[in-house]
Amino acid sequence: MKNRPSRVIVYVLLLLAAAACSPARGADQALPTPALLPSNYRLEDAERVARDYLTAWERDDLETMYRWISFASREATPREEFDQLYETAAETMGLEGVAIRPITLLRQGDAVALFAYDASFTTRLIGVLTDSVRNLTLVVDQQANEWRVAWTPDDLFIGMRDGARLVYRSTVPNRANIYDRDGDVLADQSGRAVKVQIVRQQVPDYPTCLATLAAALERPQEDVRTLIDTRPADWLLDLGAILPEAYSATSAALEASCAATFEGVPTRHYADGTVAPHILGYVGYPTAEEVPALEAQGFTSESIIGRSGIEASWDVALRGTPGGALTLVDPAGRVLRALADVAPQPGQSLWLTFDSDFQRRAAQIVADAFRTARGGWAETSTGASAVVIDPNTGEILALISYPTFDNRAYTPYPEMGKAQAQAAIQRFQSDPLNPEVNRPAQGVFPLGSVMKTVSAAAVADSGVYALNQRYTCSGIWTRDITRYDHVSGGHGLLTLASSLTQSCNPYYYEVGYQLDQVDPYLLPTYARRLGFGGPTGMTDLPENPGRIPDPDWLRTNYGEDWRFSESVNLAVGQGYMGVTPLQVARWFSAIANGGALPRPSLVREVGLTGEPLTSVNVPVMTPTDLKPEVIETIRSGLCAVTLPGGTADFVFRDSPLLGLGVCGKTGTAQTGGPDTPSDAWFASFAPRENPQVVVVVMVQTAGQGSEIAAPIARQILEAYFGLS
Repeated sequence: MKNRPSRVIVYVLLLLAAAACSPARGADQALPTPALLPSNYRLEDAERVARDYLTAWERDDLETMYRWISFASREATPREEFDQLYETAAETMGLEGVAIRPITLLRQGDAVALFAYDASFTTRLIGVLTDSVRNLTLVVDQQANEWRVAWTPDDLFIGMRDGARLVYRSTVPNRANIYDRDGDVLADQSGRAVKVQIVRQQVPDYPTCLATLAAALERPQEDVRTLIDTRPADWLLDLGAILPEAYSATSAALEASCAATFEGVPTRHYADGTVAPHILGYVGYPTAEEVPALEAQGFTSESIIGRSGIEASWDVALRGTPGGALTLVDPAGRVLRALADVAPQPGQSLWLTFDSDFQRRAAQIVADAFRTARGGWAETSTGASAVVIDPNTGEILALISYPTFDNRAYTPYPEMGKAQAQAAIQRFQSDPLNPEVNRPAQGVFPLGSVMKTVSAAAVADSGVYALNQRYTCSGIWTRDITRYDHVSGGHGLLTLASSLTQSCNPYYYEVGYQLDQVDPYLLPTYARRLGFGGPTGMTDLPENPGRIPDPDWLRTNYGEDWRFSESVNLAVGQGYMGVTPLQVARWFSAIANGGALPRPSLVREVGLTGEPLTSVNVPVMTPTDLKPEVIETIRSGLCAVTLPGGTADFVFRDSPLLGLGVCGKTGTAQTGGPDTPSDAWFASFAPRENPQVVVVVMVQTAGQGSEIAAPIARQILEAYFGLS
């Protein structure tokens, strides 16, 4: 009989080994239950209690779990403390679910049993964490006179009984870079700031520390106090970062009053803050509403995210995926156990569609035009747009919004210094010209005579006019009010093509009237079909859909009935209509490529630096389904605009571009009363054969399209083809 205990131990170990090698058991399978002693309490009842308790944990049913623990455990741990322990642990891990796998049940005496099991924790932050061969202790509770769980905090994780707690430390990867199409850096993490860290219980002078921190971090003292007081006193707290200049000025005081430590951190840096700020955008802190979702992904309220432009639209790719370590830490701050450690996944860098040198050159051309026109049209102009796009792919080759701003001022750690940055932001935001607005994609303007290309397509493709139909432009049109041409005496006998070349107004007044007589919805329907009055499909930047009025729109918004005069106004790009320069560039791309509207794009490739890149710019072309002969007739009219007899002949007369052939359309759109200068448009593409590029220029409240916008477009085209 002396050998019986050792035999039993061997038997139990064999059972445990067999259990570890056996397939997972379902919740309804009987467990091996070696009994050492006879008992008045059935082991089956102990198993039932253990299963009920653990099943409740799987359901996140804390009330049932607490009901199954012993009275002694309840006296040691009140319900509120019990709930708080599990809820805090779940929040720390980002817990999404618990799964239990029973192993075996072992009786240790008449009134004690051990239920062995594995627990798997599915979390948002670290994936699946499996804690193997855990033991749930069951005892016969004398008050209940049945089995209960002899619960302690160790039943969450071993070590918590002695005051240890779960700690998750997130590791956020560096934000990825943004490059131009040639690989030149536009944005990276080469800026520098200094992270300030303290441990509350080690702070020698808390009141002075709070005041010093608030001054250094440029935050209200109460905000700093809340951040510190809502965290455990023995935690190492990251309170934020300061610029190198502020570190030099405050580090000694922070060390003395806070026992602060410091760590250098990379920050966002833009190579040139004024060359493409409307494209790149900028980064910043999340709003209070955004924080919970970001924290669920492992970020913090101090994480930097994209706030506008490409930085915002591609934020998920650029910021990567945080990693982190989940540890069990004792009250002294020592790590007792590493439960999980997940490496962060780096963000993907972006390669954009434009060349930064050409973008800079195009922006300079626009700025120089305004500088040269000081004392003239620049005094009345409220801004300008220029769009350069590949008509065959939709790749944006330049996107200019004038006036511009400096996106370096908007970063959380501006290299120019916070005071100078705040002054710059105040200047930009109070400027009545609204430099922050991305005019090419978000500005909505009347199109003027450039709209005649849409009207020509509608009247010819619908069959209302034959392609060879002629019209005598006398210079006056009188079906509703007396309307005049921009040339006294008119242009004489015109075809559809020559009406575009010479931009005869009465011709298109009649086009609008005739389309309306057939169907007042006809011209608005064609305008939308050709890309106006709706988004272009670009996902890289926010855009305004514009506005194409029709009888329903007028009735809904103004309570008025549609008259043919509305179609007449629409035919020449006036009235209630409004378009974006990007929409115009897309339509002219369709004219250039034979009839398909490209989806504009700004990002060519994404990937990790040093690894093969993934192309994301798969051209998406939407057919207009215009008859080929209609497109060809419109093209022939536009390609004569820059030749003798065309409205832009005097602009291109001595240009080396004439060897390639430039096709375009001038436009002058009234925007107010007689004293308000018109918006000046020029939309173009080149070369004439196999067009490679579309250039659209619009200068607000400046005057004639041929005089103001066309010369700017010429310079941009010459720069693109290396002719200047």
